[in-house]
Amino acid sequence: MTPKRLQSIVLAACLATSAFPALCASPGPTTSAAMVVVAKSFMFAPTTLTVSVGTTVTWSNQDEEPHTVVSDTGLFRSGALDTNDSFSFTFTKTGTYRFICSIHPQMIGTIVVQ
Repeated sequence: MTPKRLQSIVLAACLATSAFPALCASPGPTTSAAMVVVAKSFMFAPTTLTVSVGTTVTWSNQDEEPHTVVSDTGLFRSGALDTNDSFSFTFTKTGTYRFICSIHPQMIGTIVVQ
């Protein structure tokens, strides 16, 4: 199974269940080249994602309202993402990267790059 196909299956499972944060949680660094953070119900899921250096993270808006993805250090910043829009960023250095939705600042998340 390709990493892209696996990513699609995980995203579908996340969206199809009411417990999607538990399904989408990442217990450790990922081994695939891409991971998805979903914006749904005015929250990011998973709220913390641990990945390896070189991983591309894609944020996908599955809400009816627009959202943004903004790094607290200014490293990355999306425009407004409408329903089904996405934004991607590749992490090239280790560290902890916090982000928010600038439209709904209660929506917060963290990417840990190992």
